[in-house]
Amino acid sequence: MRTTTIRRAVAQDAEHLTALIQASGAYQGTYASIISGYRVSADYINRHQVFAAVDAAGRLSGFYALILDPPELDLAFVADDAQGRGVGRLLVEHMIGQARDAGLTAVRVVAHPPAEDFYRRMGAVRVGTVAPTHPKVTWERPELRFSLERLGQRPMP
Repeated sequence: MRTTTIRRAVAQDAEHLTALIQASGAYQGTYASIISGYRVSADYINRHQVFAAVDAAGRLSGFYALILDPPELDLAFVADDAQGRGVGRLLVEHMIGQARDAGLTAVRVVAHPPAEDFYRRMGAVRVGTVAPTHPKVTWERPELRFSLERLGQRPMP
């Protein structure tokens, strides 16, 4: 059985994280503009809570970035070939733990529309919609919130 571990990302991971984003099948076609030219920099990794999922072979299979002020899940990606294997769930559960350790009571998520159901299964609640930000984003995005106090009162789904 293959195991996945979560570790703090380091500056040397920047190119791998960028490649994971750029290879994402979820951001092709209509949604390609939002990641066009996007790069995860070493500075970004050093400034934020960025954690990587690494499989038993040492391959990076996903990551997330938690911004503490204001509290927001800024990035979350799972490699296409690792989806459906629990990597996303592991990353979100880890993010919730890190947010609680930092004293946060809630975390905002502006979701990629196809990812909304995943976040809702993980316990996030939709609180609104974020308008398009032309020219890169021409569609509305769901705004969700993880209420860490509420999640603490029941087991994760």
